[in-house]
Amino acid sequence: MAHLKKKDGLWVLHNDKDFCMGLTKEIQDELGEVSFVSFPKIGQTVKAGEPFLEVEAEKAVSEFKSPVTGVVASINEKAEKDPAALNTEDELDAWVLSFRQVDVEEFETL
Repeated sequence: MAHLKKKDGLWVLHNDKDFCMGLTKEIQDELGEVSFVSFPKIGQTVKAGEPFLEVEAEKAVSEFKSPVTGVVASINEKAEKDPAALNTEDELDAWVLSFRQVDVEEFETL
């Protein structure tokens, strides 16, 4: 069963053993059209509360802090090539990356 949590403009979806993260619809609306995304590297450890993602858009440039600690397993390659792919009506299509080695208890406290 999947669990979805939201924090600080990001959503985190835990589906069995996978964790996926993306931009909430609210932050998409606040930012406007996304024009550039600075992704972390695959294999990089990201710590909760530390900056890991920068998004440039028509209304603002925003730096996001990770809601959980984990290792980057994959990034949205479509959005890396074309950041406008994150301008979507379905917020789950605005996924940015997936994590592995996430502490489930840390996720549950979001």
